[in-house]
Amino acid sequence: MDGIEGLKLLLVEDEYVLALGLSDALADLGAVVVGPVATVEDALALVERVPEIDGAVLDVNLGREVAYPVADALLARGIPFFFATANERACLPERFAAVPVCGKPFRVDTFREAVAALRGNAPARQVA
Repeated sequence: MDGIEGLKLLLVEDEYVLALGLSDALADLGAVVVGPVATVEDALALVERVPEIDGAVLDVNLGREVAYPVADALLARGIPFFFATANERACLPERFAAVPVCGKPFRVDTFREAVAALRGNAPARQVA
């Protein structure tokens, strides 16, 4: 399934209908969705509470806030992610220059490829 099956992915998206659609798409591809959540506070709580997150999909604009604190927390933990946003890459802070961007609106295959690319960057899990 394009390297997505079994990935535990945090989904941060404030548009309710889009969040549901992306959750369904990820689940159909075999990913385990953590969330979706619509606020920085909720996303940071999950990053803190769920140690086995393999990757994340972040909408940049979450109502009146931006997801940059979540991106910083993911970087600090070594968790790969990409921004799913209508913003131009040039609008992102310089510290996120190496973070992939999946531009909205996106096609399903483009989104699937962006998620699959997280697999190669996901931290190796220890098996008990």
